[in-house]
Amino acid sequence: MKILALAAILAAVAIAPANAAGTLPDLKGRVIHAVTENAYPPFNFADPKTGQGIGWEYDAINEIGKRLNAKIEWGLSSWDVMIQAVHDGQYDIGADGITINDERKQQIDFTDPYINNQQYMLVRANENRITDPGSFAANTDLLIGAQSGTDGFYAAEGILNPNLKDGDKPDDSRIKLFDTFGASVQALKSGDVDMVLMDKAAVSGYMGSDPNVFKTIGGAVGDNQFGFILKKGSDLLGPVNAALASMKADGFLDGLSKKWFFDYVAAK
Repeated sequence: MKILALAAILAAVAIAPANAAGTLPDLKGRVIHAVTENAYPPFNFADPKTGQGIGWEYDAINEIGKRLNAKIEWGLSSWDVMIQAVHDGQYDIGADGITINDERKQQIDFTDPYINNQQYMLVRANENRITDPGSFAANTDLLIGAQSGTDGFYAAEGILNPNLKDGDKPDDSRIKLFDTFGASVQALKSGDVDMVLMDKAAVSGYMGSDPNVFKTIGGAVGDNQFGFILKKGSDLLGPVNAALASMKADGFLDGLSKKWFFDYVAAK
């Protein structure tokens, strides 16, 4: 009887992982071509020591590949052409802190949200002219650094044009554009601009990298959600959403947030 009981336990242990894995689609080793920019810490950036791409989104998509029995191959693209590249099928999935909105949905499909994102006003630590979005808008000497087409850019337009009516053209003369998000932060640090809008995770990353150099002003400006992007009608949408749901349910995504928003910053 003891032998039979032990055999039953071993059989149950052997079966459990297979059943767990079987709850998700099996892509049978399919190659998924992923793309990012490597310029948006802590979501995606180059490791200062190795030059290899690392970050929250790398870990999340690599884990999706494991759970779906797929191989992830990474490529790099600048932000301004990434959505078009995924739309055209050059890549299967894109990740770059991309906010879900109706305009982008016309070009590509979004996965379910993987993080809720809010914009914050990042300034130099010794800044005393800015107390809120209104004081920034009122001081015409102040400039905002932004990357064209990003949420920070549109949020900047909102701050500078609070009374804009439908059909009116916003005044962007005080928005200084940069090719990468990191370049706008460097411009803030050097004094070329006076404020950059970024999400809370990125704020933590940059403030951790340069202690006592930056601070935030006021509360959140705007609220949106990030999703991975896929070509319209992609057959990967269902499997990727299923993998994301399992990663939320078992705490994997929470673990990533702790790793990249807190532990990585603290270790710097």
